[in-house]
Amino acid sequence: MEFVTYEVEGQVGILTINRPKALNALNSAVLDELSAVLDAVDQDAIRCLIVTGAGEKAFVAGADIGEMSTLTKAEGEAFGKKGNDVFRRLETFPLPVIAAVNGFSLGGGCELSMSCDIRICSENAVFGQPEVGLGITPGFGGTQRLMRVVGTGKAKEMIYGARNIKADEAYRIGLVNSVYPLEELLPAAKKLASTIAKNAPIAVRNCKKAMNEGIDVDMDQAIVIEEKLFGDCFETLDQKEGMNAFLEKRKHEEFQNK
Repeated sequence: MEFVTYEVEGQVGILTINRPKALNALNSAVLDELSAVLDAVDQDAIRCLIVTGAGEKAFVAGADIGEMSTLTKAEGEAFGKKGNDVFRRLETFPLPVIAAVNGFSLGGGCELSMSCDIRICSENAVFGQPEVGLGITPGFGGTQRLMRVVGTGKAKEMIYGARNIKADEAYRIGLVNSVYPLEELLPAAKKLASTIAKNAPIAVRNCKKAMNEGIDVDMDQAIVIEEKLFGDCFETLDQKEGMNAFLEKRKHEEFQNK
């Protein structure tokens, strides 16, 4: 891997976009490596992923404008599909994913963060979809995910106006869950990931699946999705251990992902 690094700490995988000289901008090679890393994650051993950027200035400052500037209509559509395919894969990845946003999170960077389940950021983080100032639309899901996260009015204001927002406003409008000093960001992400990793993995993954699939259907369909995934948990050893420990008033054994 040239542009993406992957490390494992216990039951947590840490995926880092590593093009600091280009402020971690996304090009075709980065997108291909992101997909390859997801292929390589051991889903039996890993229970939560963290996505972050190398250096102290940027999570991902955007897609690579140098690569995009000469694209034809067909090539632009294909590049959008490449990014959307990878980000949708991350969004629907069975494991929960935390974005630790360290600095600029613009264009494709903002879109990458929104493909993660939970976003936390550093105090120097800046979010935005500046594409209309370059003569294009967001191409990796920004027009769709931003309004689902922060509401239609705020999303349209940011996208139509190519307006960037700082960490405090991102927190106020619900784009991020928490804001930390830069040096505390990754430790906070690891602590949150470890908290998630201690819970029954199949149950956590079923929660992600239920929420992702339920959000875009009506309530009658959504509760059926939940019922089935709820029922699935009762086939697991982790459910039996968790409930038996509760009834026996003892601490449960470590969940086995079975």
